[in-house]
Amino acid sequence: MKLFVDNLTNVDFSYLHPHRGLMGESWLVQLELDGSLNEQGMICDFGIVKKEVKRWFDRWVDHALVVPTGMPRLSHATNDGYTEVEWLYPDGESFYCRSPESAICLVGMPDITEHTLADWCRDKLLELFPEEVKGLKISFVPERIDGAFYHYSHGLQKHDGNCQRIAHGHRSKIEIYINDQRDSELEAEWAESFKDIYIGSESHLVERCESRHHYAYTAPQGDFAISLPASVCYLIDTDSTVELIADHLAHQIKKDHPNERVLVRAFEGVGKGAIVEL
Repeated sequence: MKLFVDNLTNVDFSYLHPHRGLMGESWLVQLELDGSLNEQGMICDFGIVKKEVKRWFDRWVDHALVVPTGMPRLSHATNDGYTEVEWLYPDGESFYCRSPESAICLVGMPDITEHTLADWCRDKLLELFPEEVKGLKISFVPERIDGAFYHYSHGLQKHDGNCQRIAHGHRSKIEIYINDQRDSELEAEWAESFKDIYIGSESHLVERCESRHHYAYTAPQGDFAISLPASVCYLIDTDSTVELIADHLAHQIKKDHPNERVLVRAFEGVGKGAIVEL
């Protein structure tokens, strides 16, 4: 007998890919529990399942930087409540991040996929459930997107919650309308520009050279720093909330369409985002 919960929650996070580097991701979480019935005729109460599993994902994966410790050219260390990660891209460029320990999830896998991360999470989550639960299956499902989308990472210094973490991200679709007509070519152009991008704020940029960007700030959870190639950074002069990203995109598009009505629907992960019309 099994208990299932479809779309229990979704996780927005970033991870290191062995070729593409820092990638923002958004996955829906599906859950199945194997077990026997208790005296109430249940394997486990739905309320407990939803609450405990969501709390666990919020703590370990959601809005974190997930690092597969078995990937090549990677080193990491945790001291005094902080974790440092260094990694070399295949072309020799380097990535560095230092964050409070809770903001970086170290996973003993060679890479991060829907399947490897699900296996790691399953083993950890099984400990949460009562003895009636004999087995657990976790599935991560990317949102089905018919149009253009992009992977981006960022950090929101002023946020009270986990969005303040300097390397978390999303897989997001984008919709652009010119005079109420959707423009798929513009959507594809911006999705390509934002592919695997780190959206940085000028106020967080502490050092910049032709080939590298260094960002750092202090937030309620602690001190954060990240350094990565300039080629994977997109710098804006505001914070990188989805509202301000949508506003930035709308104004950039408006420059090329000064006499037309421009509307941008920028998503932040699954089923949420911001709309700006000029």
